[in-house]
Formats: sequence, C-alpha cells, structure tokens
Amino acid sequence: MTAGTTGVEEVPEAHGEWRGWREAAQEALYGPAGFYRAGPEGPAGHFRTSVHASPLFAAAVARLLCRVDEALGRPAPLAFVDMAAGRGELVTGVLAALPAAVAARTRAYAVEVAGRPEGLDHRIAWLAEPPRGVTGLLFANEWLDNVPVEVAEVDAAGVARRVLVSRDGTERLGEPVAGAEAAWLARWWPLPGEEGLRAEVGLPRDTAWASAVASLDAGLAVAADYAHTVGSRPPFGTLTGFRAGRETRPVPDGSCDITAHVALDACASAHAARCAPGRTPPDALVRPQREALRALGVTGVRPPLALASTDPAAYVRALTRASQAAELLAPGGLGDFGWLLQPVGAVDAAALLVDVAYDEEE
Repeated sequence: MTAGTTGVEEVPEAHGEWRGWREAAQEALYGPAGFYRAGPEGPAGHFRTSVHASPLFAAAVARLLCRVDEALGRPAPLAFVDMAAGRGELVTGVLAALPAAVAARTRAYAVEVAGRPEGLDHRIAWLAEPPRGVTGLLFANEWLDNVPVEVAEVDAAGVARRVLVSRDGTERLGEPVAGAEAAWLARWWPLPGEEGLRAEVGLPRDTAWASAVASLDAGLAVAADYAHTVGSRPPFGTLTGFRAGRETRPVPDGSCDITAHVALDACASAHAARCAPGRTPPDALVRPQREALRALGVTGVRPPLALASTDPAAYVRALTRASQAAELLAPGGLGDFGWLLQPVGAVDAAALLVDVAYDEEE
C-alpha cells in the first residue's frame, strides 16, 4: 500500500472472506502449506539476512556467547538457542566459530516450525519451542518481525480500526480496535486522528518475546531485527512482503514472506512486566546492529595496500572480510537493525558490549 493512501473501505467483521492480518499471516507463513514450511532452501531462498551475508555474523555471535559464558562463570552445560533457525545456518556457524573448550560444554538448540534439514550437525537439537530452564544465550535473528500482528488504520472519523485482508491481499476496514490492543496502541504507538495513518499492533510479539526470555534460567536473550522505538514510529506502518529476493506487496496466500518492523522497546518492557512482584529485572539495552557488531570485533577496516605485495592471498582474505563487514554495518541496511539485549539473572548487558582487540585471522 502506498504511504498516505488507503484504498480500503469499511465492512462488517462478519464478512466471511475477510480476516485480520494476524490470522491471515499466521496461516500464510506457518500453516501446512505456509511459506516457512516450503522448499529445501528455506527463507534463504527469498531474502538475505545478516547470517547469510557473512560468516562474520556467526563469529560475532559466538564471541557474545563466550562473553555470556564468562559472565555466568563457565556453566556446564552452556546453552545456545537459535530462534527461528531457518535451516540451521546461524547455529551451525556459531558452533564452528567457538573455541574447542567452549564448544565441548555447549548444547545447541535450533527452534523452527519447519522440519529438521538433512545433514544437520548431530549436536544440534531441533525443536518447535525453545527449551525451558537453560543457561546461556538465546539469539533471535529476524524472528519477531515474522510473528504475525494485527494492523490498525484510522478511518475518516478518526477512529483506529482493524484492517481486514482477503487471500489476494485486498484490504478493508473492520471493527474499531478495542481492549488490550487499544491499550497497546495508546502506550506504544499512539495514532493521531488523521485518516489513513496505520500501525502494527505489536502485542503478540511482546508476548512471544517475554515467553522466549522466560525459557532462560540465567543468561542473555537477544532479538536482532528491523526495529523502531516509540519516538520514531513510521506513520503508515511497515507491513510488506518478500519473494525471491525482492520486496513485494504482502499477499497472505503462502507465496511470500510477510513481515513488519518490531517495536523492540515494547518487547523489552513486556519481559519486565512478567517478572515476579518486587523483583527488579536487569536493565535491557536496545542498540543499533552496527554498534553491537563493532563491540564484538566486526570492524570493516580495509587491509593496508602494502599487504597486497607482501602476502597477496592474505590481502584478498582481509579485503573480503572488510567487504562483508561493511555490509553488516551499513547505514540504511543491515547496520540499522536493532539489537534488544535482555539479561536474565546477574548478567550486565552493557558489559558484554565492549570493544576488544582481536586477531582477524582467528
């Protein structure tokens, strides 16, 4: 939908062909013939994430896991939980990048609705839900943006109404947003009474994130995603689709990914709200991906030209790493992703993101 235009009309909720975006996207993405269950290539066949951009991303997550391990006193076992694991690309890369002593204590879990890929490392447990009661790092790369949500739009009378959608992507307006969804909008995405303004109601993501964080007994949960915060919500929402590497109109028929940016500040608050009465949860952080990755050793610094003469092969390797790092850190691209770092127990999230020297050949 073009920003600033609606092209939708009000219809009764009872119209059988129409559903809210949350229900429609849930079936289109995760139903028996859903987008995330189809094809051996998985999501990587349709869009490029940080995991697919470079092995530097998995190496940085492995460094973060090592820092969490140190902060927790080197527990045995140490858990690494890969939420929305796709075909296991991130968890496989993290295991490969870990020092041998840490890898020997690590239990790796991939959480995904699709079936286990053939040939996946036998050390990786393949689950439909995150394991409960583990200690370590839970990492959710581009998971929350695919947790389906309702979409609200302001009508001509200034009332925020639920957007209904048919299987071919045609939209109409339904009933006014009410109850917990209205309360969420008022707190996290206030909509002025201007016709056509839109918002994604992030309540299901808050719930999903709080549940995932609660699976940890101690450690750190990280959500890395397209994101915005309450001071900079987009006026017409962010709902969109991806197919075969290109952005496309979102159509809930299983043929494309359906995604919307994440209100990470609301997710962080949702976990705090679930903590036991009288217990103050550790401070969560929201940081740009470029800042988090730089603190984990991804620099993007180009090698000196002199290296091309003395060691051409090393120069090419270093130049490749610098190019890949630049993509991960790029403003206007992957570098603009938000990282929500949510500690559980006696873990200081800020202390985990410190700049350290490291050997680029490691």
